[in-house]
Order: sequence, then structure tokens, then C-alpha cells
Amino acid sequence: MSILIALVPALAWGSVGIVTTKAGGTAAQGIMGMTIGAIILGFGTLAFFVIPNAGMDYAFNSRIWIVGFISGLIWAVGQVGQLIGFKKLGVSIGNPLSTSGQIVGNALMAAAVLGEWHTGRMWFFGVLSIALVTGGALLTTVRDKNAPAETNPERDFKGGVSAVIVSTLAFMMYFVLPNLLNKWGYISDAIHNQNNGLDYMTAIVAPQSVGQILGALLIVAFYFKETNNIMKSGTARQVITGLVWALGNVFMFISTGNPDVGQATATTLSQTGIIVGTFGAIFILGEHKTKRQMGYILLGTVLVIVGAILISKLSVL
Repeated sequence: MSILIALVPALAWGSVGIVTTKAGGTAAQGIMGMTIGAIILGFGTLAFFVIPNAGMDYAFNSRIWIVGFISGLIWAVGQVGQLIGFKKLGVSIGNPLSTSGQIVGNALMAAAVLGEWHTGRMWFFGVLSIALVTGGALLTTVRDKNAPAETNPERDFKGGVSAVIVSTLAFMMYFVLPNLLNKWGYISDAIHNQNNGLDYMTAIVAPQSVGQILGALLIVAFYFKETNNIMKSGTARQVITGLVWALGNVFMFISTGNPDVGQATATTLSQTGIIVGTFGAIFILGEHKTKRQMGYILLGTVLVIVGAILISKLSVL
């Protein structure tokens, strides 16, 4: 059951690209809609799960709110870095770089800093599983050599790679921070471990969404410069995208706090959503792929699935 819960983010986040495309609107409206959806689900989780199960004192613990708020702001930094990277590199290059960077960075950070991999055997199979998922993710984005080259007047390889690196580091810290601050002693074990980690990780989601929406407002105001568009219908439609993303986020933090899953496994499994996104784009959005590309996609899918199964079994290897 724990692994099934850990796969919910893959399903939700893999669907985000499809949902946001169907919803339409500008990139700025997409970010605002996403964070509005996140704050709705975040406070819904607080009201209907955290308060009834852990109580008011726990739900509004000042340290949990600080951790969650900072985590949300860091997410916003990662989001704008990813947008800049995609703009300068193109999505076909930026997306696999970002995805593979997050897989490697998040899993190794959790394994090395949080100490989730205890033996040489776990490290061997853990690194192997990361390599399989990363390689599979890269294969799903292979372009056909006969396809027309993408034209990007804003192409800046060095600047784009730098932005993706910043984005990857920010997303890594957004994931790892709640558990890292427990390891450093800012969050006590009593708070962190209550109800098998479930209360702490779900309590983080509401303050995190506050940090996210504040960060999104700053991005829209100073990067997109589109504050006049955020109250239009495109933003309202994109709230659905936000709810889908936020559902994955809630289950992601539940899984990272679960000692039977852990940060390294949860973050790697979450990135298998690239399978959902790839096949959804083909069969729902109608994106054309050549036979050569479909061959790479199928091979990449197999590698991702094998890597996901392997990392989900680390505790018994």
C-alpha cells in the first residue's frame, strides 16, 4: 500500500502537462492557477485531516509553519528557474535535463544526507535504479533526426543550463527541507514521527502553499510582468491544474515521511510520471511521434518501470 500511495504523485504530476494544456491560458496564469489550487487543497488538508487528527496546537505549530513556508518559497525559485531554462534551451532539451537532475539530486541527497541507504547493497541497487529511471526518462524525449530543427531566437545554452541547475537545486531543497530540518534538530523527533510521520508531512502542506502563492505572485509581477492578466478566466481554469498538482504534492510528502518508503524512493517514483505525461501527450493531446521515437519511448518506459520496481524493493534487497 505504501508504494501505491508513493505512485500517486507520478500519476498526478504526469497529468499536469495534459491538464494545463487543455485548460489553456498564459504561463503566468498557469502558475497562479496552480498555486491557488495548491492553497485550496493545502488548507483543505489542514481543516479536514490535520486538525481533526493532530489538533490545533499541532496544526499551527510555529516551527512547522516556518519550514512549510520556506519550502514553498524555494519551490517558487525552482519553478521560475525551470521556466527560464525551458525558454533558453527549449522544452525538448530542458525537460529531460530538469527531470534527470531532480531524480539524481533528490535521491542522492536523501540517501547521503538523510542516511536512508544504510548498506553498500542498498547504494548499489539504489544508484542502479536511479540510472535506469534517468536513462528511461531521457529516451522518452529523443527527437527524430529527420524532424525539422527547432528554432529558438532566445537560445542561450549556458544561461539555460545554469537556470536548470538552480531550478534542480531549489526543487531538491523543497523536497528535502522538511526531513533535513528534523535531522538538524530544528523539528523534534516527537513532532516529526507522530503518527508515523503522517501528521508532520500533511501539516506542512498548508504553510507551504502560502509560500508558493507568494512566490508565484512575485514571479508574475517581476518576471512575467502580467499582473493585469492574473484575474482573468485563464487563471480560473488553471486552478484545476493546481488541484491535480497539489494532490500529488500531498501524497509526495506523505510518502517522504513514511519510513517504509523514504525520501529517495518517493522522489524517484514521483518522476516516473514522465510515462503518464508522454503517453498522455500522444493519445490525448494528439502529439505525433515517428516509429523511431515510439521505439525509444517504449524502451524508455521499460527502463523507468524496472528502475521504479527496483528502488521500491531496496528495503528487502
